[in-house]
Amino acid sequence: MEELMPGVFLFRGYVNEEDIFNTIVELKAETPFRHMVTPGGKKINVAGFSMGQCGWYSDRRGYRYEKIDPLSNKPWPSIPDYLTEITGQAAAKAGFEDFAPDSCFINMYKPGVRLTAHIDQDEQDFSQPIVSISVGVSAIFQIFGEKRGGKAFNIRLNGGDLLIFGGPARRLYHGVKKLEPQSHPLTGDIRYNLTFRKAL
Repeated sequence: MEELMPGVFLFRGYVNEEDIFNTIVELKAETPFRHMVTPGGKKINVAGFSMGQCGWYSDRRGYRYEKIDPLSNKPWPSIPDYLTEITGQAAAKAGFEDFAPDSCFINMYKPGVRLTAHIDQDEQDFSQPIVSISVGVSAIFQIFGEKRGGKAFNIRLNGGDLLIFGGPARRLYHGVKKLEPQSHPLTGDIRYNLTFRKAL
């Protein structure tokens, strides 16, 4: 574990990519990736879906957590126990003793796709960290300050890496630079990112 800045902890090669990739393949067979839209009607570049007791969702009604998938009208798939254990243990090592995620959003990045700077602020308890797992090709994760613009603190995330940001970093703007064309033996030119949160 390396603390990159206050509240930001990086665990290089911490997870088994193949196990998680197989989980994603199983999940997307029943819960497809989808491009949601912002409340203003703009399509979100990154496709995704959720698992857990609730799932993050966005449409013209606003940003929120839903206990039922609006696309299927069924509950989201459960977070596998092994992922709850991995993320909880890592969070405890970083000083977040009681982290137990109830939601995980899985993003799928294709070449040329980026995630614009934003703050995660739809959760109820901001003392809880965000735990992120990368699978597939590498990407540059960017942390800004309390405002969207300015110079970013860049972190290269490779497949198998686990990143935690909480505490003083929890309400900072962050995003992902445009994904460059690459190849990975498991995922081809795709990057998956699993973002675990305590939302409710």
